Amino acid sequence: MPTENTDFWKNIVANATDKKGNKRPFISLAPMEAVTDTVFRRVVTQACPPDVFYTEFTHARSVTHPQAKFSVQGRLYIDPSEKQIPVAQLWGDKGEDFAKAVQEVTKLGYQAIDLNMGCPDGTVVKNGGGSDLIRHFDKAKEIIASAKTSGLPISVKTRLGFSDIQEFEEWIPFLLKQDVRVLTVHFRTRQEMSKVPAHYELIDEIIKMRDKIAPQTLLQINGDINNAVAGLELAKQHPGVDGIMIGRGIFANPFCFEITPQQHTLAETFNLLRTQLDLFDDFYARFESRKFVALRRFFKIYVRGLRNAHQLREQLMSAKSTDEVRALLDDLEARQGTDVLDPRFQTLNN
Repeated sequence: MPTENTDFWKNIVANATDKKGNKRPFISLAPMEAVTDTVFRRVVTQACPPDVFYTEFTHARSVTHPQAKFSVQGRLYIDPSEKQIPVAQLWGDKGEDFAKAVQEVTKLGYQAIDLNMGCPDGTVVKNGGGSDLIRHFDKAKEIIASAKTSGLPISVKTRLGFSDIQEFEEWIPFLLKQDVRVLTVHFRTRQEMSKVPAHYELIDEIIKMRDKIAPQTLLQINGDINNAVAGLELAKQHPGVDGIMIGRGIFANPFCFEITPQQHTLAETFNLLRTQLDLFDDFYARFESRKFVALRRFFKIYVRGLRNAHQLREQLMSAKSTDEVRALLDDLEARQGTDVLDPRFQTLNN
């Protein structure tokens, strides 16, 4: 069995510093379905990159299945221009699928693997993956052991429990005993989805669990963290947190990873969208796996909070090609100017 390579996370921790060179928790962009592909990762990098990217989650069985492996190529594609190799996130319910998948993922050049044990999606749960594993310790243990055969550092992303908060009292210690490199905890249960505030009051208790059971495991927190400033402040309030993960916050502010918020012009914001359009065109030409409609979920990032945002978003949602979107942006800039300061994100970051 290969020796586990921990250089990836050692480097992440070592490089997570502020402008003065002081150590700080590392910051990551959460793995999100149909969001964190190579296109969007490069858009976020242009705005302000996190310390860690994750891929969108990929079904372990599909990575090597003869009829499915070609359809997931886009999910796991890393463009040569990406300076940061993302963490590959896999989901499923059978150890044998992971044992095969991690070997292929390693060949693709990935240096770390994350196991999805927290996704609340009904289809994923119905198929025994994601947060359903919280109810099946035996399967979870088998999956972690199978993933470790890759020799790469293995991490787990999970929730406090499936239907009851108190499930964390058994579930989190169980995961810590599996000796994973990083444990990311979304501080809600599967049943709560995102309908209630994250249970930050449990952070310190989980830190104590980690320190007692597996002090070598890095602890990353997730849930209701909208930007780097807020995340670092939360970590400051709970010494022992090693990393913070931002998910939906990226849809409110494309510059959310700025540790020191900067001023940005409207042109900068729209140029991020132009970059996404260009990269999408290239991606589609390579894989033909995503239609133009896949872009529509991103439009709110760039127009939310603008004057007449609702009307502009409707126009964008009605567009049928990337060229139509470019024309809309050109028209808006012609009317509003290109050097106008965009006040939205400074407010959100502070």
